Amino acid sequence: MIRVTISRTGSNQIKSFQISGHAEYAESGQDIVCSAVSVLAINTINALSMYTSQVFETEVEEESGTIIVNFPEPLTHDAELLVNTMILGLRTIENDYNEEYIHVNFREV
Repeated sequence: MIRVTISRTGSNQIKSFQISGHAEYAESGQDIVCSAVSVLAINTINALSMYTSQVFETEVEEESGTIIVNFPEPLTHDAELLVNTMILGLRTIENDYNEEYIHVNFREV
């Protein structure tokens, strides 16, 4: 199962997101759930880097399928829009493919 954790402050500001695990929807190379989640996460990171001035830190561990992105500063308007768009896509996958393969969790920090 892919586990997504979005960390937010009490005032609803996104501080980080972490994506880990494998969906196991299908065999490696055929897993459309893993592919979709990976595309959303990587595209969001690339867009944050190319189209915003947002400061962020990224950690990736390929073997475990873990991506961690931390935001040491409050999100800019554009960065918040990009991250919220990624969250929308992840929640849509969760709704369409069942929590058996992906679970999106929100945590207050």
